[in-house]
Amino acid sequence: MNLHQFRFVREAVRQKFNLTEAAKALFTSQPGVSKAIIELEEELGVDIFARHGKRIRGLTEPGRQVVRAVETILQEVEALKRIGKEFAAQDSGSFTIATTHTQARYSLPPVVQTFSQKFPKVRLSLLQGNPKQVADMVLHNQADLAIATEAIAEVEGLVSLPCFQWEHMVVVPNEHPLTRQKNLTLEDIAGYPLITYDAAFAGRNKIDQAFARRGLKPDVVLEAIDADVIKTYVELGMGVGIIAGLAYNATRDTNLKAIPAGHLFGMNVSRIALKQGAYLRSYVFTFIELLAPNLSRKLVEQALTGERDTYDI
Repeated sequence: MNLHQFRFVREAVRQKFNLTEAAKALFTSQPGVSKAIIELEEELGVDIFARHGKRIRGLTEPGRQVVRAVETILQEVEALKRIGKEFAAQDSGSFTIATTHTQARYSLPPVVQTFSQKFPKVRLSLLQGNPKQVADMVLHNQADLAIATEAIAEVEGLVSLPCFQWEHMVVVPNEHPLTRQKNLTLEDIAGYPLITYDAAFAGRNKIDQAFARRGLKPDVVLEAIDADVIKTYVELGMGVGIIAGLAYNATRDTNLKAIPAGHLFGMNVSRIALKQGAYLRSYVFTFIELLAPNLSRKLVEQALTGERDTYDI
């Protein structure tokens, strides 16, 4: 059996069993269509079409199932052609990134800008969510890659690679007493109401663990997924903020002071996650290397094929 036979069967049904019209639609001869259909029936061992003499009147019961299978096969073939066409055009196509708000807002803008200048024909989409959500987007083929913190490192079915390190910052109004502390401690911070990330975001677990190890129970008065929201409420005097360091900009955040807190909460690693065995277009490798120059195409390909399982920044 072959695809030509499948196409002849499908077109015969579309043309209401008129083989002459089916042949015209497929730019071939009516005897050729009839012969191909008969040969397929003989190979399958069932009649696809019910006949009266030489005229086709409709589908047999097994013929209905055959036609459903033929439609599925031809749809998959057309999908394969679309995939081949898109992947063959390595400088155009679509590219979807799933990431957290912090990464989309602070890490990605310069990378996206440079990438778009290099590949103006690529349609780039950003999907946002928490680390678990963005990992699921990649697993379910809704996104080509995910960018988040360590939370995506252990997701089954994904290959996770380190991009860059960052530390948390304690942010306070300019004249806040903490700005005069020479060696900031957890006890100093715990003496104030805290404003920080929701439990699913930006290394919040490290913050909680650090306080717990010292037997401290800080008063977290507000949780958010967005560092800009945290900074806004810190400016209003509602508490001391703890944010990702990459979310603070001294030029922009003129009403706030930031105090490095890596010595208190440890260093965090932003990671990129890809589906195991995924085929990536050339421009995806370029994007990865723009984001993390340590992640060369060769290294990423080795990771996707399981040749390497340990990586350093």
